[in-house]
Amino acid sequence: MQNICVLGSTGSIGISTLDVVKHHPDKYRVFALSCFSQIDMVVEQAKAVHPQYIVCADEAQYQTLKSKLNDAGVVTEILVGEEGLITIATLPEVDMVMAAIVGAAGLAPTYAAAKAGKRILLANKESLVMSGSLFMQSVKENNALLLPVDSEHNAIFQCLPQAIHSNEQATQLGIKKLLLTGSGGPFLNTPLAELETVTPEQACNHPNWDMGRKISVDSATMMNKGLEFIEAHWLFHMPKDMIQIVVHPQSVIHSMVQYQDGSVLAQMGRSDMRIPIAHVMAYPERIDSGVEALDFMQLNELTFCPPDFQRFPNLELAINAVDAGQWASTALNAANEISVAAFLNRQIRFTDIARINAKVVERINACDLNSIESVITHDIESRHIANQILRELT
Repeated sequence: MQNICVLGSTGSIGISTLDVVKHHPDKYRVFALSCFSQIDMVVEQAKAVHPQYIVCADEAQYQTLKSKLNDAGVVTEILVGEEGLITIATLPEVDMVMAAIVGAAGLAPTYAAAKAGKRILLANKESLVMSGSLFMQSVKENNALLLPVDSEHNAIFQCLPQAIHSNEQATQLGIKKLLLTGSGGPFLNTPLAELETVTPEQACNHPNWDMGRKISVDSATMMNKGLEFIEAHWLFHMPKDMIQIVVHPQSVIHSMVQYQDGSVLAQMGRSDMRIPIAHVMAYPERIDSGVEALDFMQLNELTFCPPDFQRFPNLELAINAVDAGQWASTALNAANEISVAAFLNRQIRFTDIARINAKVVERINACDLNSIESVITHDIESRHIANQILRELT
């Protein structure tokens, strides 16, 4: 029996994680949960799994959550805010941490889990986007185990012969290129002139995946793929020229590894995050994810094309940030969180997201980020600039 802490249990990844756990009550126990705003949902989750701890956002939520848990007859300890998240991510009883908080808010508890030497199931790509070198160094120094949950990185992980710790090692193992696939989102074939007027509802209507609103918009702009490009750079120790984005609308092949002998290994499956979640929870073993296998007789076609940077300028910004340095990817991530929130609140147009992101990277000062504190400071400064630009636009 292994104890799992689910950071972000009310999001799509958290919900899928609890579903996998439900299939294996003899293997996993949910020890701690966290939520940001969906109090009613986390109460229902607590009634089902009876965690020892729940973390909520603030003191106001604390009173509401406490009252609802009492009414439901659930006995658990409630913690609050970032300090509470760090506490549950580092508890000695916790064997693995599902890092599924969206955005920069997930950095501190995920980094703390690395320092505590935990088995980290990484669905929070921002941890590597914001602090790649520092994060990977902490994983190594503290003997933590970092396993990727994102379907693309999980696919690459499954197609590699072993964990890769350097570019030289990748070359010795005959690896030529990582091929990150992406669906292209809901606007892959939308006329460019129409992108100015698309709505948040249209942007969140992903053709293949069921995701939260922020990630859905990132998929529509392909910023999600750009952040995954940066994540792959750090996670697999690959230079930019050994990573390639491939647009694959059907989302059947989740990513591939190309080898020097001409072989290409691909991981395939349905568009359901329970598959990579089950993989990392049980690794190196395999367990039932609750998802049916692909029926190849039902597949019509698999198509591929290169990404169009004119249609997806955010993707180009992210790829270029790898060469610019950590300061650029940290700033880009911060800017994107501000601009996507503004779009979802109908303050700006869809196409303004990339404009704001580009301007933030242009205006922010380049600097060395050699500590988590400096990363957080740079993130705050980037958000301040993004808000300034937002006010100029609106």
